[in-house]
Amino acid sequence: MEIFCLGLSHHTAGVALRERFAVADERRAAILADLREQARLREAVLLSTCNRVEVYGLAPDAAQAASTCAELLQRQAGIRAEFYRREHEETARHLFRVVCGMDSMVVGETEVLGQVKDAYAEALQSGLTGSALNRLFQQAFRVAKEVRSVTAITRGSVSVGSVAVELAGKIFGDLASCRSLLLGAGETGERVARSLRSRGVRSLVISNRTFERAAQLASELGGMALHFDHWKTALSDVDIVITSTAAQGRLLSRAELVRVSSERGDRPLFLLDLAVPRDLDPEINSLPGIFLHDLDSLQAMARQGMDLREQEISRGEEMIAGEVRTFFEWLRQRAGQGRVDP
Repeated sequence: MEIFCLGLSHHTAGVALRERFAVADERRAAILADLREQARLREAVLLSTCNRVEVYGLAPDAAQAASTCAELLQRQAGIRAEFYRREHEETARHLFRVVCGMDSMVVGETEVLGQVKDAYAEALQSGLTGSALNRLFQQAFRVAKEVRSVTAITRGSVSVGSVAVELAGKIFGDLASCRSLLLGAGETGERVARSLRSRGVRSLVISNRTFERAAQLASELGGMALHFDHWKTALSDVDIVITSTAAQGRLLSRAELVRVSSERGDRPLFLLDLAVPRDLDPEINSLPGIFLHDLDSLQAMARQGMDLREQEISRGEEMIAGEVRTFFEWLRQRAGQGRVDP
């Protein structure tokens, strides 16, 4: 039996390609089951986030299984792509780096750990994992805790929220007079909202498909909740729009914003699209006075602070190397005893 990982991420694909391969929560279990059946995987976990789509599997022939997984994912997306493939020790090393935030767009961020935990929990509950992947992922979560506690990899690292605020500050300067609209009140949206509030943004309107969640976050941050059916009515009044929904189609087109722009006069509008698939039509950025940024923009900014954390990353790599050896010593021992789940 061989462990492997197949995927694409912000390192290898821009957001326009990643959004084609993004797997909606409600489809993940079905696609994971298809992957296991068609690629003859003994165990499988499917991870889909804004910045990566990855399949972790255990199979008799890792190369053949990975090739079949790639074909299935490309059929689902309706487009070809170049995937990276990790096998054996490199699979464990890659997963450990991912959960530690060392492979993230914003190095040291912690959100990815929760996302991997959710993906693993879903596969576990569906009966799609066995002793090998259970051990691998549980060890990964322990490694993440140790690396974050021993190194300073998270200290001083930028967050999605801080980058959003920095981008907005380049346009408006002082944000105290700015009015903002947040679409999507999930974990990413909440972090951005708190960052905006910390910079003294004048007003905060929050809209979410579940109104109760929008109302809860608005109450915590001193903002106002708006029903999702009515958020476009706020566009003529706000200065900043942050989107992070799970919508499968565009929420705002260029034509719609042209009509709104006539009501706004010459006031600039900053839009940050953190969703995958993207919420906003990329053509919006061609309009005068409109400043649209997406996850690719954030990646460019996140690279600027990398030098400051290189030493901490090296310490994390050393810890991970030891953990990879530990895992494969266990795996080889299990295989020798014939105890890796069939």
